[in-house]
Amino acid sequence: MNGGIHMVETKYDLRSVIEELKAMPGQYHETDLEIDPEADLSGVYRYIGAGGTVKRPTQEGPAMMFNNVKGFKGSRVLIGALASRQRVGAIMHHDWHTLGQYLNEAVQTPIKPVIVDRKDAPAQEVVHLATDADFDIRKLLAAPTNTPDDAGPYITMGVVRGSSPDNKMHDVTIHRMVLEDADTIGMYIMPGGRHIGAFLKEYESIDKPMPITINIGMDPVIPVAVTFEPPTTPLGYDELDIAGSIRNTPVELVKGVAVNETGIARAEWIIEAEIMPNTSMQEDINTNSGFAMPEFPGYNGTANPAVHVVKIKAVTHRQDNPIVQTTIGPSEEHVSMAGIPTEASIMSLVERAIPGKVKNVYNPPAGGGKLMTIMQIHKDDINDEGIQRQAALLAFSAFKELKTVILVDEDVDIFDMNDVMWTLNTRFQADKDIMVLEGLRNHPLDPSERPEYDPARIRQRGMSSKLVLDGTFPYDMKDQFVRAPFKEMPNWRDYLK
Repeated sequence: MNGGIHMVETKYDLRSVIEELKAMPGQYHETDLEIDPEADLSGVYRYIGAGGTVKRPTQEGPAMMFNNVKGFKGSRVLIGALASRQRVGAIMHHDWHTLGQYLNEAVQTPIKPVIVDRKDAPAQEVVHLATDADFDIRKLLAAPTNTPDDAGPYITMGVVRGSSPDNKMHDVTIHRMVLEDADTIGMYIMPGGRHIGAFLKEYESIDKPMPITINIGMDPVIPVAVTFEPPTTPLGYDELDIAGSIRNTPVELVKGVAVNETGIARAEWIIEAEIMPNTSMQEDINTNSGFAMPEFPGYNGTANPAVHVVKIKAVTHRQDNPIVQTTIGPSEEHVSMAGIPTEASIMSLVERAIPGKVKNVYNPPAGGGKLMTIMQIHKDDINDEGIQRQAALLAFSAFKELKTVILVDEDVDIFDMNDVMWTLNTRFQADKDIMVLEGLRNHPLDPSERPEYDPARIRQRGMSSKLVLDGTFPYDMKDQFVRAPFKEMPNWRDYLK
């Protein structure tokens, strides 16, 4: 981050990061074996490195480049760049244990993007106009389908950039986007919390299409930065400022060739398009499968009957074997993109309210990065008893999609689920250490949040009861909860040589 230091001139993009990953044992793999993007690509990576809440068997593994994608000569697909917290730390050049605090600092020290000339924008080396006779996004962009039931090929890691009608506010965010026909994309914008949606409402009020760019294949810190949400990044906060802070150099933008919006100049692909006002279409209109694509809780998402209609005006990309960056919805990659910014948001709010009491926060794969958080609590004396539960309530207020909070003491490794479960077995009594909060808002993709599941408490989809599991020991009994005192051996690695 900047911190008053002169900004470096490093040109970060997906290709520079791939070169870094190649130098790290076990972090990157590529294959020239032909792969079908229709379900096969995700099916293979499911075994190699997806992790997260993907159906077992799966594992955490390397990022993977498919160089030979069936039907797409000269185009490559990268998956899993962020599907490991340790790899995210390496990409950000920071300790993976404290990425939440690191991103929280980045929010406070923004570096705004800059606009560069087209000659300095690799993303615009090749231009395809939607008015070309042979234009077909489905034949141009190697967007995979995650499962045979998907509504179609999906752009899963496309960063959408849009602005308010007066061009005074800008936003970047990620949505699920299905390729519907030659020049049409169906975009699902989840109600509430997405500023692109707020800008679109303004355009719809004046019945004008909203210009956007969809940016694919970029420095992986960008997809992490853009998943911040309110209240950490309020309306008008451009999350590209966070990526600039992480890299200590501004993200470069370039003006569109066909729409009045900017794209990420060092991306692999930029789709220039317009969201049609007050217009919708059936998401699975081509398959009628009833499903969209796998979502972060681990289940197939239900196809939406009314997604926004996006009309493509142009597609630009790099000249040399452009890379489509994709992800599997329930994979560890989603945990990195959604979970780490959420950790930062929780840390920010809690530190302002009860400074020094929460040492670290982790949103584990079990919750897809959104539904669960583990909080490491520090108590100074008996008067801090109960502060841990206050921290849990603050976490819920910082992030409404959070469903479960587990509270642990400082000696518990929050990144080790065995250690977390150990504390729930030895420092927890179910009759006194459980808090249940009923009738709150949560994420509509949780399939248990349906009125038929709990008619008495769930009035409509997206409501939930929320849970706090307090695994901290009572301060006045701390002497009874001291872990077995093994001798510290700083030279233990010598015995492995």
